[in-house]
Amino acid sequence: MRVKLFTSFLLVTLSVFSQNNISLTIPNNLKENANAVIREHSIDVTLRSSSDMHVVQKRVVTVLNKQGNDHIDAYLYYDDNKRIISLEAIVFDAFGRQIKKIKKKDFKDVSAVDGGTLYSDSRVKYLEYTPISYPYTIEISCEYVDKNTAFIESFYPLNDYYLSVQKSSYSLSFPSDIKVRTKKRNFENVNLEEVVLENYLSFKVKDIEAIKPEDFSPSLSAIAPRVLVASNEFTLEGVSAHVENWEDFGKWMYHDLIKDTQDLPQSTLKEIKSLVNGAKSDLEKAKIVYQYVQDKVRYISVQVGIGGWKPFNVSKVDELGYGDCKALTNYTMALLKAVGIDSHFTVLYARSSQRSMENDFASMQGNHAILNIPQENGEDIWLECTSQKLPFGFIGDFTDDRDVLVITPEGGKIEHTKKYKVDESLQSIKGVCNISNEGAIKAKVTVISKGIQYDDKYLLETETSRDLDMHYKEHWGYINGLSIDDMEIINDRDNIEFIENISFNALNYSKIVGDRMLLTLNALNRNRHIPDRYRSRKLPLQIKRGFKDIDSVEIKLPSDYKIESKPENVLIENKYGSYKMELNIKDENTLVYNREFIITDGYFPKEDYEGFRDFYKEVSKQDNAKIALIKK
Repeated sequence: MRVKLFTSFLLVTLSVFSQNNISLTIPNNLKENANAVIREHSIDVTLRSSSDMHVVQKRVVTVLNKQGNDHIDAYLYYDDNKRIISLEAIVFDAFGRQIKKIKKKDFKDVSAVDGGTLYSDSRVKYLEYTPISYPYTIEISCEYVDKNTAFIESFYPLNDYYLSVQKSSYSLSFPSDIKVRTKKRNFENVNLEEVVLENYLSFKVKDIEAIKPEDFSPSLSAIAPRVLVASNEFTLEGVSAHVENWEDFGKWMYHDLIKDTQDLPQSTLKEIKSLVNGAKSDLEKAKIVYQYVQDKVRYISVQVGIGGWKPFNVSKVDELGYGDCKALTNYTMALLKAVGIDSHFTVLYARSSQRSMENDFASMQGNHAILNIPQENGEDIWLECTSQKLPFGFIGDFTDDRDVLVITPEGGKIEHTKKYKVDESLQSIKGVCNISNEGAIKAKVTVISKGIQYDDKYLLETETSRDLDMHYKEHWGYINGLSIDDMEIINDRDNIEFIENISFNALNYSKIVGDRMLLTLNALNRNRHIPDRYRSRKLPLQIKRGFKDIDSVEIKLPSDYKIESKPENVLIENKYGSYKMELNIKDENTLVYNREFIITDGYFPKEDYEGFRDFYKEVSKQDNAKIALIKK
């Protein structure tokens, strides 16, 4: 009887235990390069109407180490139109046993935007959990309803590096009077199960291995599998839209979100017209307006009302002196219109990744706004209206070289922002280096930077003298004991050039052995970057931005020495760029060192990466070439 009772108790216990546990089985290939593994992720969307969406999600993630905590994604945004029905998390230990259950009320509840935001009606609930050991597994379940249907959940099974996917699914149900569009990308090496019916669609994937980021590779958004989803009919903060293409989308944005905000006060109209009085061209007028905006207003994030998409009225910007990217772009557009210059509100993805809008899939995309001034002859002008420092017409790597949506009264159109060509992203160096008989160096150098190389430097103008001193010591960190004698920096915003006039000295620059001195020729611009080495490269090679360096340096030799031997001139040319070094003897005590280094942007197969890396290694080697001097 005791045995039977014990057996019955054990069976009941195991049954209950199994309901509160989770499988620990993870294939070895999914652990490779992974900090976390998505065990299961399901998104089920029911679009009840163009103004009513119901979503149920479940995400189970096994976190393998501390770095994997970032992959939990235990947060949920909400606002007046998005109501959370349920939110729960369950934590399992390394043995798959449930150790904690977290209810909705135990999630942190904060504003959904950072301290740079003035006010916002959007909030977020997030889980703050500190594990006691690894691995552990967390299951997050949520359910919500949303009156805004412009942002239908899309299917992104893999949304980060160092993350693998065991199983992920997506489904969408929708009424017959709504048309849903989809676009699939990057499923060449992923087994996608797809079901598409009249009022229903679903997608399933499994066993996606983690992607490890590699030097000079495309961004994750360009290589990760995804299915974009959008409906032709949607609602945003009570504003309805019917959109089938970018032309429709642009019309809706202009007429429903932008047009009625252009209420520039009469006093400002009078002021701006007075400022441009006497300007000889529209370009000169536009520059005056842009400077007026930079002097008058500042950027601050304001996300309230229509999902952060509708700019608030230009009269408000004019009154308060601040606004977000939408508001400041809209304000600049209104001022230009007041002086007779057409310009267009532009939506895009900002950041250095150069992510483009999906040019054949109209939907709510982008995270930033800039201004387009069309030009009949020559390239369009693009204005970053949130910066008080950028020169007129310069956008830099934040918004360069990508497809963007330009909004006009006639509709939207996809255009491409400024691409800085290799010759435009130029750094030129002219310098004189005096070498003493004791091996010390005293150098005077002028560096002029343009294009993307200007973008790398213009903020140096805001640094203190102490910070600049530290910057240059780090920049020439290969010279031991370097001391800065003088610094002058000039930000020429009219010509978009950054000019650096620097003088420095260092003892023991050259190596003296007996009667000989070994002198490294390139003191001012050595390449120290060698791309990482990969035994088995996985990703293609992408050089996003090319550049060109031209150096011309006079080297004054020490009076007690003469040349014993010198390196031969060098010319290297390949698909990645070129390198040229010439050493000319000007007179008995003067050498002229000329160097040209070019990197060309482009997209190459992964097999080319090793050759690209070898090119950088060779450049680094040549930049360390030495000349041998011997006492006279």
